[in-house]
Amino acid sequence: MPPVSLIVLGAGDRGAKHAKWALAHPDRARVVGVAEPREVHRTRFVHDHALPPERSTSDWRDLAALGKIADAVLICTPDRLHVEPAVAFATLGYHIMVEKPMALDEASCREIVTAVERSGVMLSVGHVLRYTPYTSALKQIVDSGRLGSIVSIQHLEPVGFWHQAHSFVRGNWRRSDEATSMLMAKSCHDLDWLQYVLGEPPARVSSFGRLSHFSPANRPVGAADRCLDCSVTAECPYSAPRFYGELLERKEHRWPLSVVVDDFTPDALKEALRVGPYGRCVYGCDNDVVDHQVVAMEYPGGATATFTMTAFTEAVGNRSTRIFGTHGELVGDGQTIRVYDFLTRTEESIAVTGDGAMNASGGHGGGDAGLMGAFIEAVATKDPTRIKSGPRDSLLSHLSVLAAERARRNGSVETVRDPL
Repeated sequence: MPPVSLIVLGAGDRGAKHAKWALAHPDRARVVGVAEPREVHRTRFVHDHALPPERSTSDWRDLAALGKIADAVLICTPDRLHVEPAVAFATLGYHIMVEKPMALDEASCREIVTAVERSGVMLSVGHVLRYTPYTSALKQIVDSGRLGSIVSIQHLEPVGFWHQAHSFVRGNWRRSDEATSMLMAKSCHDLDWLQYVLGEPPARVSSFGRLSHFSPANRPVGAADRCLDCSVTAECPYSAPRFYGELLERKEHRWPLSVVVDDFTPDALKEALRVGPYGRCVYGCDNDVVDHQVVAMEYPGGATATFTMTAFTEAVGNRSTRIFGTHGELVGDGQTIRVYDFLTRTEESIAVTGDGAMNASGGHGGGDAGLMGAFIEAVATKDPTRIKSGPRDSLLSHLSVLAAERARRNGSVETVRDPL
């Protein structure tokens, strides 16, 4: 069958990476159009995919005005700009893959789900953790009954000290009013993953968390507004010139450096840090999202789970999980799964072959490729069951995130609403 045709809305880091999957699999998919407001990114994307001028635009509405020119659309616009194009392209008959989170409030999530179901098109949400080889192996163990009935789970997301500083203090997701909550922006993956592993969303949630460190109260004496002017940068673990400069020296011309500069030269980096947001002191930004948070969940089947997100870890590491069942215990770190059997008192260690590191630049341990492969296969075969992160499942996990954030803000125990 002919390759699935795609248009891409948003040619930033995520959009460009998803589109590169098509370049690697030209027999399965091809990109035929792009909408991207930033000229540098749009020009680079057009060159990579050999697009004609009439299929390249700064505004997605111009592509929508052409009617249905492709089988599917990848919506990789900023989080707050997902709803309008999703509804518009669903109405035109496009199958849709939308980056997570699919929307930032309940009404908007429901609007997208209603639009795709009314139009009879498929929707895949970018919950890449569902698609990793590690998750497949872990879920197979849970579903097999080896652990007995699941009683409780501990799950940790180590954000990484520099990732927090880059994305959630200096970067685009630093403010909840301009972007969204930390839980929605970063950890909707994790509540969705727990729902996938257990096979059901939580019934009740509570949550605690706050912004503890990245604030003016913790600013070192003598610190300047910008790292380039700072007299204490040598003692600061969050020094922007050191972090981004080391990436440049190692020729790591990808995320996160690619977010800071388009031209990978020392002069371009120095100028970006002199005038741009990524050169600001982490103790003098306008950020307000939390730097640590815990969520406690109770599931309809009786299991409980705790989720911890913290900025203060060595690196953007693999999530770590402990699953406690009536017949056994499972410990996983994203690469290795250890299962202990209570009856035989024996242990099995399973190494899982992933595909890259568990972060954006590493393809989320094979999750990025798995997400794209499943979506393209679903469109090609007209089989929505190939998609592991469809509209109803994703709506449920988004409602869980929204309930948890209400619980944190209100000091309450929140019920996760029925999506129907």
